[in-house]
Amino acid sequence: MTPDQRFSRWVRIALAAFAVLFVYFLVADSFMPMTPEARVMRPVTQIAPELGAPVQAVLVNDHQRVAAGEVLFRLEPAPFELARQQALLNREQAEQENARLRAELAAARASLVSAQATLEERSGERRRAEALLGRQGISRQQYDQQVAAEHTAQAAVTSARAQIDSLEVQLGEEGEANLRLRQANNALARAELDLERTQVRAREAGVVANLQLQPGDYVPAGQPVIALVADRAEIVADFREKSLRHVNVGDEAQVVFDALPGHIAKGRVTALEAGVREGQLAADGQLTSIPTSDRWVRDAQRMRLHIALDDPLTTALASLPPSGARATVQLWPGQHALAAPFAWLQAHLVSWLHYVY
Repeated sequence: MTPDQRFSRWVRIALAAFAVLFVYFLVADSFMPMTPEARVMRPVTQIAPELGAPVQAVLVNDHQRVAAGEVLFRLEPAPFELARQQALLNREQAEQENARLRAELAAARASLVSAQATLEERSGERRRAEALLGRQGISRQQYDQQVAAEHTAQAAVTSARAQIDSLEVQLGEEGEANLRLRQANNALARAELDLERTQVRAREAGVVANLQLQPGDYVPAGQPVIALVADRAEIVADFREKSLRHVNVGDEAQVVFDALPGHIAKGRVTALEAGVREGQLAADGQLTSIPTSDRWVRDAQRMRLHIALDDPLTTALASLPPSGARATVQLWPGQHALAAPFAWLQAHLVSWLHYVY
């Protein structure tokens, strides 16, 4: 075989290999998509006190693992303890005020009984005087005095009833349903809650990160002072949008972490995001801004999906991977039988490459 013939043969082989690889990548991009643009995402909670006060003590260290409910730091409790004591005094005052009103109400009811008895007596005297007046037994002046006395007694009864109504309104419901007691109890519960909030706790298990807080620092209410990286993690992967046309929630995924060369973790697609920021229009009163480009072939839009691992990584790592750790994700949409060996090969090839890169 001449050199020209050998060269021609290698050209044909190269062209055939290129054609085969081109077709393979076209098929693989649809039925076995892979992306190196994946990360471990662990929720980061910004720990902020609900009260503003100086820090009394910091009970954790930077990078320390904490359990859910564990106290991270304490605020100076003195002013909140005083507020609690004041709330207790206010409740005691409310109870005394209710006792005073009950006593006044009892006295007002007794006064009503007395006024009613006086009214009955005056009414009887007026009726007798009326009978005597008809027989000319008393003067008109004496009769008018009896009528006036009856009216005075009637006014006393009305006044006593009004006093009772006023005291009943002031006293309100009896027992714990009493408005004054409910207000005092509410203030006391708020003071006790504030006192409890001086101990700032972790809402979930995780690792303390970027701890700069020191005893004596004043922290305002709602100001984040500690970052807590949660133990739970998920994988977010960015694929070209055309690669996801056959992908559905529940499809199998293989994840290769940069930190774990040779190890392939299995997972499932849990969600596909509804869009990206470029797909959101702001209602700002401005006309539409159309992006321009002088490129003939624009970059493909990437879309994000979420993957949950079937098994925790603690068996492969001494600890959970840090938030933001890089990974490569191999999907297997529909679990087609013909795609299975190729997806397996691609994932293992990447895991081997991570040993040297």
